[in-house]
Amino acid sequence: MMTASVLAKNVDVPIYTVRHYTRIGLLQPSRQTSNGYKIYKPSDAVRLRFILAAKELGFTLAEITQILDKAEHGNSPCPSVRKIIVHHIEENRRKIKELQKLQKKMENALKNWSNMRDSMPDGTSVCHLIESVAEIEK
Repeated sequence: MMTASVLAKNVDVPIYTVRHYTRIGLLQPSRQTSNGYKIYKPSDAVRLRFILAAKELGFTLAEITQILDKAEHGNSPCPSVRKIIVHHIEENRRKIKELQKLQKKMENALKNWSNMRDSMPDGTSVCHLIESVAEIEK
């Protein structure tokens, strides 16, 4: 049995991580009757390491909660885990495409701006560099 600070030290996470996961129900310590302290079992360290590994793979805390819930009810979470990771991979690919498109747009803008002079705002223009990009896209 251990306190939150001992658990945090054993798993090498900040104490606020243990407290947060406890607050949202991912960790469920018992209470020591004499002083009301939250007491964690060695299995909580295993659970915390699982949570950290899942987060490293990109799972959200909500998804981790669902995975743990399935396991606690005697069901294999593996099919859900596969489905979730496939969704994350597809989403990451979409985001990467968007970022590549944005990167190219930014590089083209910078290239086009290399021959343009700086100017002061004049009431109809704030920064002609940015405005020139909007004009090119029309």
